[in-house]
Amino acid sequence: MNTVSREHTVLVSVDAITVVNPRIRNQKVFDEITANIAELGLKRPITVAAREPEGGGEPNYELVCGQGRLEAFKALGQSEIPAIVVDASSEDCLVMSLVENLARRQHRSLELLRDISRLKNNGYSEREIAVKTQLSAKYVHGVIRLLESHEHRLLRAVESGKIPVSVAVDIADADDVGVQTVLRQAYEKKLLRGGRLLRAKRLVEARQKHGKGRASSDNRSRKSLSVESLLKTYENDVEKKKVLLRKAHATRSEMLFLTQSFKTLMADENFVTLLRAEGLASLPKTISDRLTRMEGA
Repeated sequence: MNTVSREHTVLVSVDAITVVNPRIRNQKVFDEITANIAELGLKRPITVAAREPEGGGEPNYELVCGQGRLEAFKALGQSEIPAIVVDASSEDCLVMSLVENLARRQHRSLELLRDISRLKNNGYSEREIAVKTQLSAKYVHGVIRLLESHEHRLLRAVESGKIPVSVAVDIADADDVGVQTVLRQAYEKKLLRGGRLLRAKRLVEARQKHGKGRASSDNRSRKSLSVESLLKTYENDVEKKKVLLRKAHATRSEMLFLTQSFKTLMADENFVTLLRAEGLASLPKTISDRLTRMEGA
């Protein structure tokens, strides 16, 4: 494995950069990055590693860190971006990218799991991964076991924030009886409380009854479809509420019209005499109360 050596800053074509460890971006955060760069410019260059293309020509680059800044430059229509060019192997780029994302306060747990898996697949031992990620060797071992055991149901729960990564690893390591102990300990440590604990129990029951779950053939398509479905459901719900509001307004208008009509008729002595002659000297209590309220208003 090569070590990172000299570095220098140059202008690099955005089209010559390959994102080898892509991240799913929060749209709000990305919009803020883009607006900030548009107003103030790029405060910190991205970091890339140069790769000489076969047959010569202009070099290509692998992104080490700065995906958000790179995508913002593309969105702003910029053709070049300032970049610190380091001399590093692909393996080193992966490690540097992982460390960069671990340093973020709000990294996605599932991305951390996948990064550990990628390091494992690139030949790193569990001890080396633990050193590079500053995680315990026991934890790294558990995470790799979670991935290699195809615990897709637990992985989806981690991704959606239903349970912490550590609890998912403990559940994967426990038998059916031990799982209850894991949940109790998670409760005592305040890792699972209230609704999260109930969801974790349902997850455990589903895992025991239906198995570990199946992997999605296309996580990105599944996520996109899920968002589209959510938006469609929201739009349908909003439309239903609008229909209910229109019906409510129409009903209220009709009630006001009928009440006013009764009030006018009851003020007519001839109409009241006719009612008495027909044995209808009194009104239903609901109508009478409404008329009384109108008179007092």
